[in-house]
Amino acid sequence: MKTHTVMNEAAGGKKVKPRLVERIPNGGWLALSLLAALLFWTILSLIPSTSRSFPNIFLVTESIGTMMQRGVFWKDIISSLISVTSGFSIGFILSLPVAIVMAWYKPVRFIIEPWIQFIRNIPPLAYVPLVVISAGVGRTPQIIVITIATFLIMSITIYQGIKNIDPTLIKAAKVLGARDRDIFMKVVAPASLPFIITAIRLGTAVGLTSLIAAESTGAQAGLGMRIRALSNTFESSPMLLYIIIIGIIGLIFERLVKLLERRLTGWQEKRDV
Repeated sequence: MKTHTVMNEAAGGKKVKPRLVERIPNGGWLALSLLAALLFWTILSLIPSTSRSFPNIFLVTESIGTMMQRGVFWKDIISSLISVTSGFSIGFILSLPVAIVMAWYKPVRFIIEPWIQFIRNIPPLAYVPLVVISAGVGRTPQIIVITIATFLIMSITIYQGIKNIDPTLIKAAKVLGARDRDIFMKVVAPASLPFIITAIRLGTAVGLTSLIAAESTGAQAGLGMRIRALSNTFESSPMLLYIIIIGIIGLIFERLVKLLERRLTGWQEKRDV
């Protein structure tokens, strides 16, 4: 988004110059943020008590070659992407109808919502052993764990969005003779779309944060699995590299969600601060 350069009229007919914050483009702020992060990282790498946990950027960059030589770098990334995207997709497909039914029918809501809220407060790492006992080891339990975690957060988010739709709109549609299907397609769906986008954003984040728990199910490859393995051998450089990669993947997902949001909710008024 371009920086505002509009001159504001002040008292006495004088024009006020834009503030310094407004004159710096978004790309400039991004560069400053990156420099600040690198500076903070460098300071941590120089402090004796934190230098082992936060090796400098050169050591972390060198670890890319190390992991490639071991033949696991791309294998780990691809494995984790498959697990996260599969678990998220299944979680979204399940959460959408469940949220709609919960919001539309009170008996279903009273039965299902307490259990969703209950399980949502349990860390995925706690029920991983139960999933492994039921599904065995491999990719299947990884997808199940990520599916559960993403389903819980997305179903509640979508449900709250549908529940908070202005009831006047629904009543007006009923007065005009609209059927339940018409009300859902022409009133509920458009009004709840921003909340569905928010649910997707939260779901992708939860999917990544559940990765280490999901890949503790006897995984042979993956970012989360490799972080756990590297922590056992105290190899902090490649471990920090993999943590950064998870963050980068999260940023890519966020950009994709924003692109989807612009395309689907361009009609929604947004306020720039």
